[in-house]
Amino acid sequence: MSDADGTWVSLFSGGKDSVWALYQALENDLEVSHLVTVHPKGDSYMYHVPATDLAALAADSIGIPLVDVEPDDFEADAAADSSAQGDDELEPLEAALVDLDNRLEGGIAGVTAGAVESEYQTSRIQGMCDRLDCELFAPLWQEDPRELADAMLEAGFEITIVQVAAHGLDESWLGRTLDREALEELERLNDAYGVHILGEGGEFETLVVGGPHMDQRIALEYDTEWDGTRGRVRITDARLE
Repeated sequence: MSDADGTWVSLFSGGKDSVWALYQALENDLEVSHLVTVHPKGDSYMYHVPATDLAALAADSIGIPLVDVEPDDFEADAAADSSAQGDDELEPLEAALVDLDNRLEGGIAGVTAGAVESEYQTSRIQGMCDRLDCELFAPLWQEDPRELADAMLEAGFEITIVQVAAHGLDESWLGRTLDREALEELERLNDAYGVHILGEGGEFETLVVGGPHMDQRIALEYDTEWDGTRGRVRITDARLE
């Protein structure tokens, strides 16, 4: 794709969308030298939040070095302007990429991102890439959600649901594998309640535990936490197998 010198950097949470963007970059023969994971401490407008501490395990299985970004608390302030907070949240990521750009021979040629429909996220990442004078590779952008999900499964992704927060998604979804049966149920919930099939609105979050880009699968042990309307998987042990 890019004729620029340097290598590519993948924004990486371990969730299905960012992992699919990475996988597509590798399939397109982009040289991805680093994964970059932001670890929000609270709710975030910009980033996937749950289970980002497992990104290092996934990176080990993929075989690409990981850069961790540990910013100040991102907990959303209900009174704060969301646009301003999104800009603030981007600053530590951009600072980490500027540092990486300076350290890499040839700098950063481009950045991969897993945004599907969020103009809020994509416009900020595009602006960051413009300032870094690099390309943005966003292969999920404005693609059909069901076709994307089917493509992930056809490629051999094993996807675990680690958090839910939407009407129609109960505790039984926690730890569930996102397979074709689950996708059919999500399509029904989309019709009934508007639940996004890929969870783009925060309805659910995922972790990719296996796939063709990984040398070893991630095995999880976990408990579930449920408050009656939303819940998450609390991982007690994770290892490569």
